[in-house]
Order: sequence, then structure tokens, then C-alpha cells
Amino acid sequence: MKLTQLATKPQLTKITIDAPELVEKYGESVDFYVHDRIGLEQYTELASIKTEDLGSMIGLIKQLVLDENGKQVMDDEHVLPTDLLNACMVKVVDTLGK
Repeated sequence: MKLTQLATKPQLTKITIDAPELVEKYGESVDFYVHDRIGLEQYTELASIKTEDLGSMIGLIKQLVLDENGKQVMDDEHVLPTDLLNACMVKVVDTLGK
């Protein structure tokens, strides 16, 4: 197999936050999207962020959490509630870390 056969454009992947306490609080599960693959720079940054460096993690998560059209959900004016932001961080790391 040629390596070029494996190099494709990133595709949006749906992720569902369905933790019981969040479903109870928000009335239903919450969906967001990430690309199924990320660039080497983002991958390296994600892999090297230390848990105590929350600012860097949030900055990267802002770039990775997308809506169904591939647009960033968070920007300078739009932020998620802390509990959902934490859940997004866990899901993104779990999904892209595989």
C-alpha cells in the first residue's frame, strides 16, 4: 500500500456528551464535531500539554471543537459552560488520542 492512499482530507466526526449529570442538567445529550485527524502541529501540542497548563489546553480545544459545518464553536465572544468545556476536553483527547 502506498502512503498517499492513506493521506486524506480530515472528515468531521460527531462526538456526543452523554454523561448522566450533564444530560440531566441540559435536558438532553450534547453533540459537537472534531476532525478525524489533525495536523502535526496540533497533534504535537495536544500530546505535550501538561494537565496543569489549562490555558494552553483550552486554547487548543477552542480550535478543535466544531459545529456540524466545521466552524469553531468557541471564540472570543462565545464560550461554553465550564462543565461542558471539561467534558469536551476529555472527549477530544480520548477521540484524537486513539
